[in-house]
Amino acid sequence: MNAQDLKNSILQLAIQGKLVEQRQEEGNAKELIKEIKAEKERLIKEKKIKKEKPLAEIAESDIPFEIPESWEWVRFGDIVNYNMGKTPPRSDDKYWGNDFNWVSIADMIPNGYIDETNEKVSNAALKEKFNMNLVPKGTLLMSFKLTIGRVSILNINAVHNEAIISIYPYGDSDNIIRDYLFSILPIISTYGDSKGAIKGKTLNSTSLSNLLVPIPSLDEQKRIVTKIEALIPYIEKYGEAHSKLEIFNKKFPEDMQKSILQYAIQGKLVEQREEEGTAEELYKQIQEEKEKLINEKKIKKEKPLAEITEDEVPFEIPESWKWVRLGNLFSVSTGLTPAKTNPLFHENGDIPWITSSQTGELKIEKANNFITKFAIENTNIKIYPKHTLLIAMYGQGKTRGQISELLIDATINQACAALENIVAEENLRKYILYFQIYNYDVSRTGAEGSAQPNLNLDKVRNILVPLPPLEEQKRIVARIEEMLPYCKQLVK
Repeated sequence: MNAQDLKNSILQLAIQGKLVEQRQEEGNAKELIKEIKAEKERLIKEKKIKKEKPLAEIAESDIPFEIPESWEWVRFGDIVNYNMGKTPPRSDDKYWGNDFNWVSIADMIPNGYIDETNEKVSNAALKEKFNMNLVPKGTLLMSFKLTIGRVSILNINAVHNEAIISIYPYGDSDNIIRDYLFSILPIISTYGDSKGAIKGKTLNSTSLSNLLVPIPSLDEQKRIVTKIEALIPYIEKYGEAHSKLEIFNKKFPEDMQKSILQYAIQGKLVEQREEEGTAEELYKQIQEEKEKLINEKKIKKEKPLAEITEDEVPFEIPESWKWVRLGNLFSVSTGLTPAKTNPLFHENGDIPWITSSQTGELKIEKANNFITKFAIENTNIKIYPKHTLLIAMYGQGKTRGQISELLIDATINQACAALENIVAEENLRKYILYFQIYNYDVSRTGAEGSAQPNLNLDKVRNILVPLPPLEEQKRIVARIEEMLPYCKQLVK
């Protein structure tokens, strides 16, 4: 339940007569309604308001909920006089100026006071469009078009637009009814048309007049308003706490995942075991396999990567681990985009072609785009095998730095870097996948470019990786995969 829900619940109790107790000595609403009718008749006789067609009697089926015996259901138009505003023609500059405040819904602070307006109208507008009638300070306003049921009280003299009504309760010299309506109209406006309340995006004079209002005695109205005002600060504090809790609940699963991955890549998630050897041994094995593949011309020989300096190392790792560059663990390459102008490359293609936009999927099981066999035969594009890792080098929004695993054989575009296995070790591939999820922000920070910062193959090859021994990688991956589902459950 958010703060608005809590406030609505309190207002619901208020209009059902459950927020404060009823007191016999305070009389009943029947007496008040008689006084209101008498005041209305007096104003009609004095020609201060027009006599209108009587509103329909309230039927049993109209009533949305029960109220105390001392209360009465009334129609809005029977207890208040209200006026709609106007918007002077925008095309005529003579109506706009700095003379008189003009209220639009944007100026209305929900359940607050209006001290100033964004726009003002001229003396000509007041004379020709508003008949020289300013709405006086202290008047209750309510929106009834587009934004329904927003209420504010004027702290200034003003006029207002046609989406707002100014409300004048009959016989309300002490503003008791005004303050009661100010408190309850927002919740009254949520009941459906079948119960006579405000609903929808636009209302008219008839639907406003027929709005049902539950009325207690004046003294009880005062006590209801006082109670609501006393509760508002607590609702606001609850709202602040609820907002912080929502942020926490949203961030906690993500932060928990980051913490798990951080512990994993720092050698703190599982213990080190001497019998599992060292990362140095694994690294030598990978380099030997790499030389073999180069000699067999299965992969290209690349420029040697720079030695890792002490300044580059971001944190300490166990003695059995080793800092290495990503390009020394995998063969790193990229794809291309066959010319879009050549239909032979794309039309009726059935070979998966992955772009960086798909790296938002951790596992890529199907392609959104395809190219033809003709494109394979007539360009330098390569088909990468299933289980190749892809890192997005550039793309919109959060794309850059994302990592995915191909679960299909596929080609890729030039915005992706492909990490092909040098040694066929599933645990190494999985470990690097989780490492790059953690390293996402770091790799984005290290990207090159100006308007749209990009990674490039050189940057990808030079990514620093804390490498554990192979058996430890297996245990790390198993522990991560055991723990991460709990993070996902927290999101639900």
